[in-house]
Formats: sequence, C-alpha cells, structure tokens
Amino acid sequence: MDTPSPGSIRARPLRAALLLVAAATVTVGVVAVVHDVAGPRIEANEREQRIARLAEVLGATKYDNDLVDDVVLVRNPELLGTDEPLPVHRARLAGQPVAALITAVAPDGYSASIRLLVAVAADGRLIGVRVLSHKETPGLGDGIDRRKSSWIESFAGRAIGDPPLERWKVRKDGGDFDQFTGATVTPRAVVGAVRNALLYFDAHRAELLAAPAAAPASSGDADR
Repeated sequence: MDTPSPGSIRARPLRAALLLVAAATVTVGVVAVVHDVAGPRIEANEREQRIARLAEVLGATKYDNDLVDDVVLVRNPELLGTDEPLPVHRARLAGQPVAALITAVAPDGYSASIRLLVAVAADGRLIGVRVLSHKETPGLGDGIDRRKSSWIESFAGRAIGDPPLERWKVRKDGGDFDQFTGATVTPRAVVGAVRNALLYFDAHRAELLAAPAAAPASSGDADR
C-alpha cells in the first residue's frame, strides 16, 4: 500500500478549510437572497399589524389618513412612564384632527411594566385603551388584556374630570374603577397610566394634534 506523501497530508487540512469557506460563502449568499425576497413581505406584514392595532382602539371613529405615518415621538418620564421616546399617532378626517393615539407605559405593574395604547379624542375624551404588552399573572392580572376580559373597555368615554381627578383610582383605593378579585396591583397601575396619559394630552393638546410637518420642497419645486 502506498504511503501518503508529507505534502498530501499537509494539503488535507487546507482542502477542508477551503471547503468550509466555500460552504459559508454559499450560506451567506442564500441568506442574503432570502432576506431580499422576504424582507419587504415581512415589513408589509408588520405594517398591517400596526394598522390593525391602531384601528382597533379607534373603534367606530372615522378617519382618512395614514395612521402609521402620521406620528410624532414624545418623551415625558413623569406622565408617560418611561425615559424612552414614545410614538403618538394621529387620526384625521378631511385634514382635521379627530384623535391622538398615545403609547404609554405603566411602570408599576405586578410583574413588569405594562405598555398601553391610549386613544384620546380631540375633545379630551377617551375613545379606548388597549394593552400592547404585559407579563402579568395568568388568571389574575392578565384580565387587563381585551382577549381575557372586557375590563379595559371601562375607560371608553371617560376624561379628566369624569370622574374627578382624585377618583382616578381603583375602588379599593377610593376610586371609580373596578379591580380584579385577588389582583389589585395590575389594574391600579393601568388606571394610573391612563390618567397620566390624559393629563399629558391635556397639557400638550395643540402640539399633538398639529398638522404634520410639510415635506421639504424639491429643488424643482423651489424654482417654480
């Protein structure tokens, strides 16, 4: 039997390394192609999901603008519950503002922060509230989720002054809103966050409902 030469032995690791490089190159290429093909579809699906969430909290409120694109970023840790910039989407009809959809955070949930979408009509009354994300206890605190109970719908039609500000609490704390049997912390946190979102709206109504900034004119438009 022929004995492999030292050169052929040394060449084997090199060939293996080259094969690995070639395989990695092909894999990267395939991933890039898949991303290019699937990327726009994924983005479109995510956009549709955002539109559905925004439309759900608006209920029967009529609008004719693009809810996703008509948006401003705001920051107010005291009233919106976080240091991070949060989106406020605007609904308009025939160019007139009809609602602001404020993303707010209840930082004092039982298990973690609770992220909310608070729809406020131009007159300051609540259109609706929905929970965007939470980690509350199943069977107890998760009653804030519309899929689990109708509790979240109790905010519709309310406003600062209805009830009076001092009664924006759960009943256990002397307020007007129900808590859950065996779970007070979660609804307390949500009631407080919705109240604060309304206070933020009242303080910044003009800015939140302002017309979107006009796109800068192109050089061709400027010459006309």
